[in-house]
Amino acid sequence: MWNYNYYVYITTNYENTVLYIGVTNDLSRRLFEHREGKGNGKSFTAKYYCHYLVHYEHFSNIEHAIEREKEIKKWRREKKYALINSNNPEWRFLNDEVNG
Repeated sequence: MWNYNYYVYITTNYENTVLYIGVTNDLSRRLFEHREGKGNGKSFTAKYYCHYLVHYEHFSNIEHAIEREKEIKKWRREKKYALINSNNPEWRFLNDEVNG
């Protein structure tokens, strides 16, 4: 049985005023891409500087990860904040934790 890694993650800007929810199989690489504005300088994360990781969840099944991403994206802002607060009440930026 193969062991795969997928992550649903939430990033924010420095002021914690904008949230971005995404899914990836390489969280460290994806955070780098967000920080560097890779792909498109006009992307949502580049435009609003959403490259500070405040929450992530690990999955071994891509379908489960995508399902969770879609679920969180449908939530109101208050519920998303409650999710972040439940594991990261200080809203620490977790980028260094992920990148080692």
